[in-house]
Amino acid sequence: MKHLEEKIFKIIMICAAMLILGVLVYIIATVFYRGLPALTLDMITKLPGGGFYLGKEGGVLNAIVGSVYIIIGSLVISILISVPLVMYINFYLPAKSVFASLIRFSLDILFGIPSIVYGAFGFALMIFLGVRASLLGGILTVAMLIMPIMMRSFDEITRLLSRDLPDALLSLGATKYEMVKVILKQLMPGLVTAILLAIGRGIGDAATVLFTAGYTDNIPASLNQPAATLPLSIFFQLGSPVEEVQNRAYASAIILTVIILILSFSARYFSSKFSKHKI
Repeated sequence: MKHLEEKIFKIIMICAAMLILGVLVYIIATVFYRGLPALTLDMITKLPGGGFYLGKEGGVLNAIVGSVYIIIGSLVISILISVPLVMYINFYLPAKSVFASLIRFSLDILFGIPSIVYGAFGFALMIFLGVRASLLGGILTVAMLIMPIMMRSFDEITRLLSRDLPDALLSLGATKYEMVKVILKQLMPGLVTAILLAIGRGIGDAATVLFTAGYTDNIPASLNQPAATLPLSIFFQLGSPVEEVQNRAYASAIILTVIILILSFSARYFSSKFSKHKI
């Protein structure tokens, strides 16, 4: 009987894995099948021309640059806030601190809030402060979106670290600051994983930047100017009745995928570089 149950659950797991893999392959195949013929050098290197969304010439360089600006800016803000917070609640507060538990509970709630809520909150805050849709607004709102993801992911990985290492460092006379520096080197792969999760959520989201970053056919020259993003560009192109423009949307999706891969490989490279002295 036990062997029968084991075989049944094994078959269910294999079927579930094949189903997920099949859906992934189908999505990627569809995007590349419709997008590759429309993916030209002009799409990557040119700004949208007049009537671009009606099938005329131009590209999505504005959206490419805008997406990179927003995700890099939001990542910098998120890392500068997330890393100190996670180090604080894990190595400066007591092991069973009520305050640390409250922070983790708050992060769990923020983790599950839909992105449109962050976009609406950012938009309401910008109206209150008298700030118009801009690159800065998009960066700050996306940072709010990805910070709970980065913090919670990095926190879970940090809690897996053996407590013997911090205790050993402190027993050797290291200060807590020196202890944290050593521990960060050990946790660098975990931090990279948290960053990659944040990148995947932030760079592909359209609801967050719809009202906060705005949209423009130009490349922003300052933080106060509106910025286009690839998710919004894809949305606008798919809404066109022209089939050629719809195919360009799939080409834009390929570009977005490539950008994510570049950022991912770059993060992995810097992770291995900074963790050469990992013990």
